[in-house]
Amino acid sequence: MTETTQQRPGDFAHAGKAAPDRRPRVVIIGAGFAGLNAAKGLAHLPVDVTVVDRRNHYTFQPLLYQVALAVLSPADIAQPIRSILRRNRNTEVLMDEVTAIDPSAQSVALASGAALDYDYLVLATGATHSYFGHDEWIPLAPGLKSVEDATEIRRRVLLAFELAERQMVEKGWHPPLNFVVIGAGPTGVELAGAICDIAQLYMRRDFRHIDPAKSRVLLLDSGPRVLAAYPEDLSAKAEAELKRLGVEVHTKTQVTAVGPGWVEANGRHYDTAVTLWAAGVQASPLGKMLAAHSNVTLDKRGCVIVDDHLNPPGLPNVFVLGDLAHFEQDGHQVPGVAQPAMQMGDHAAKLVAAILAGKPRPPFRYFDKGDMATIGRMSAIAKVEWPFRAHMSGFPAWFTWVTIHIFFLIGFRNRISVLANWIWTYFTFTRSARLITGDETLPGWVEQTQAGPIEADAQAARKEAG
Repeated sequence: MTETTQQRPGDFAHAGKAAPDRRPRVVIIGAGFAGLNAAKGLAHLPVDVTVVDRRNHYTFQPLLYQVALAVLSPADIAQPIRSILRRNRNTEVLMDEVTAIDPSAQSVALASGAALDYDYLVLATGATHSYFGHDEWIPLAPGLKSVEDATEIRRRVLLAFELAERQMVEKGWHPPLNFVVIGAGPTGVELAGAICDIAQLYMRRDFRHIDPAKSRVLLLDSGPRVLAAYPEDLSAKAEAELKRLGVEVHTKTQVTAVGPGWVEANGRHYDTAVTLWAAGVQASPLGKMLAAHSNVTLDKRGCVIVDDHLNPPGLPNVFVLGDLAHFEQDGHQVPGVAQPAMQMGDHAAKLVAAILAGKPRPPFRYFDKGDMATIGRMSAIAKVEWPFRAHMSGFPAWFTWVTIHIFFLIGFRNRISVLANWIWTYFTFTRSARLITGDETLPGWVEQTQAGPIEADAQAARKEAG
């Protein structure tokens, strides 16, 4: 087990060093794709490993949107970190949060008041939402990065239909069921397509007084096309498929204001029952914590610029991985997605092994196998780089997506559960995770319901006219 010294968070003055004959200690901050892969790679090395995460579970983020849209339950894509690492005899797990990092003292301060000394530090805390300086939009337009985010989105989307049904019974009318997704990257495209699926396929027989299929899904993006990081042919196919599903795609549309029950973009006003954010990300605060006590350089998103050994310059025993790292290869920044994060985690363990063996440290080289994104039921796009190069769309891409995501899910039970849920959903057009938890309010819903239907239509027309 590792030793800790009790002290105030951020106070490094008394961070004592352990005995010189002890095994090297590796502290890993963050148990996502990069952190877990690093911990697994260190399992058989003569080191003591401490994994610190502010949550007790690992989340398979590529399937978060399926929790958000009621296909899967949180337990299908999440697993306790301790369970995943229980066979690593040299590893302990702490549920805690980092409050400060001091590379000169080789110590990390935790929110609990403890401090961890380290010989090697792995920072892999990923990214969070970026609202481009408009943090007041956070409660109005939730993003999707965690299980908590997913269950909140699920609550809002399902609640919108329930409130509309109730109001239809009570008043004979309801506000428009408009769902606005801001940002047309993979997350935004997946959310927009899944909301259309819910409204048109899975809820079509569940309500008696409203028609969910008449709801509108609007996808707004300031760029010239959806999925801008993908080749233009796949981007065009994705947009065509979204429109086939009924998504109203608005590119070159800059959102300038978000309020309770409305969004403004390019001078137009859009009433909305639910607004979702998928427009930007920024690195976790640990980059700034590291920069506060060292000379590391951060990019505009707060990512730490690292060399080909995944080290910030001047810190050879600190490894920055995944979304928190700004690593360039062949003149381009490696994307902050799952595949590079896993490879970085594996490589960090290899670097520690090389150092312990007194061997040269191998440079990191990202091996791009391709990218893919789902659009709707049985539809996806895929850019395949290995074992062959191809651009795929439609059902073949979707089937490839299903196979890969089942394979990378951690835990046999998770794989069986997710596969069973997908098969059940496919054949029965029902979704088993449609639970609404929390309060029964939506931002802006009360304000929208104060006017009658005629007055509401007139207000909407005036706003649309500018």
